[in-house]
Amino acid sequence: MTHLSSPPFLIPPNAPFTPEQRAWLSGFFAGFAAPDDSSITPLSPEANAAVMAGADSDDGAAPWHDQTLALESRMQLAQGRPLRRRLMAAMAQQDCGQCGYICETYADALATKKEARLNLCAPGGKDTARMLKALAAELDQPSPAPTTVAQIEPTIASALGCSRDNPARATFLSRRRLNKEGSEKDTWHIEFDLGAGELSYKVGDSFGVFPENDLGLVDQIIAMLGASHVTPVRDKTLRDALLNDVSLNPAPDALFELISFITGGTQREKARLLAQGRDPDGDAATLDVLAVLQKFPGARPHPEAFVEALEPLQPRLYSISSSPKATPGRLSLTVDAVRYVVGKRRRLGVASTFLAERIAPGDRLPVYVQSAHGFALPDDPATPIIMIGPGTGVAPFRAFLQERAATRAPGRNWLFFGHQRSACDFFYADEFETMKATGLLTRLSLAWSRDGAEKFYVQDRMRQSGRELWAWLAEGAHFYVCGDAQRMAKDVERALVDVVAEFGARSADEAVAFVAQLKKNGRYQQDVY
Repeated sequence: MTHLSSPPFLIPPNAPFTPEQRAWLSGFFAGFAAPDDSSITPLSPEANAAVMAGADSDDGAAPWHDQTLALESRMQLAQGRPLRRRLMAAMAQQDCGQCGYICETYADALATKKEARLNLCAPGGKDTARMLKALAAELDQPSPAPTTVAQIEPTIASALGCSRDNPARATFLSRRRLNKEGSEKDTWHIEFDLGAGELSYKVGDSFGVFPENDLGLVDQIIAMLGASHVTPVRDKTLRDALLNDVSLNPAPDALFELISFITGGTQREKARLLAQGRDPDGDAATLDVLAVLQKFPGARPHPEAFVEALEPLQPRLYSISSSPKATPGRLSLTVDAVRYVVGKRRRLGVASTFLAERIAPGDRLPVYVQSAHGFALPDDPATPIIMIGPGTGVAPFRAFLQERAATRAPGRNWLFFGHQRSACDFFYADEFETMKATGLLTRLSLAWSRDGAEKFYVQDRMRQSGRELWAWLAEGAHFYVCGDAQRMAKDVERALVDVVAEFGARSADEAVAFVAQLKKNGRYQQDVY
């Protein structure tokens, strides 16, 4: 047998393997063919995981890092990349920090096994969790662990109130409804007292709130289980565990797996299919925990096993709508209360209705500040800014304007705000009109989608004001967008490309390239979800 000396690559680059597979196979064959030499030091588990993850075989580009792309599109862009990059592509791409990381660092932590939890990407939901589970299997990744916040070991050392793993306490002060009579929405201005120096924030940051579940929903679930609310579960009562520790929407795959073990026949088969991400009855998207118990009425899981099958109750992040320079020691949020009906049952957004109706002035709750990543005012206070913030997307721009007023920033400010009806959905109307009257708000452009026969949105107002919009951009303005990622943000970007093409005298391709360059230079920033 011919002896193989230690060539750098035993598997040629054109072999039909991914980069990480080629690296692993090269190492395997090199070790197999090498002479027995006790002086050879094996790779540490961490180094081996890094090789398997392809940590050193990527150019660093991340074309999938776009909040507006669907998961399938992101995974296609990452195809053939090292595992750590494909893990990143599976994230929601919002860099929101709810997981305690940003998308790239969460992926790296998973790839090197420094983080075992696969279910932390709240914006990505079940689709992201399933994709991460499939990808992590390539590293023989352990199953996602704990279902309670108390069981989770902090992954990032941080100051009090600076991460989800080390929350501080803030006092709820007040709420006031921002919609007037006749609105179809229920939006609230929420105020918190941050205390004496424990928490600090900057405009552009987000505020993480740890909510409680709705007590009525919890008691319905306990009744469906045929259990008592005082049944002991993990050193607390079943009611306390369901209120504070676990998510009740959406139903996780592990719950369907549990149901499949305690049912039979067609019920078992349906539960198995649902656990695999299939949709045998066309209702998978509407199944929360209570709906699962109603769908499988013969199943009565043991309370302990039931709680273990549920996901941890995650904090929720909200854009901060105040400036610490304008209101020291206080912080405000702008929150849509989410309520909807599925079948005959009324569903509630857990955190939004917690803030809108279930906490009382004086209540203290765990919270943290999530620093913004690439969403901040320009360093030069003289730089003009253009802000696109329909609905609750106006929140960080109220903070921007308060900050610019407090610091006497000379830069011009242009706000685009839109909603359904001018008579009842013009949030902070008095404040913005005052800012306009004093000259702080150079331009205020409004768009109402239900006031006329045809719907009219912020992107329509942008096109209508295209000449002036282009003039501001040509003079160096920074452009900001906050709100819905899937529709609004795409429509706004498309409108901006159209404005650049028409009034900047560019071809369509040149206009697209111009907007891309704005993003690259940090002049086009998004806080979308």
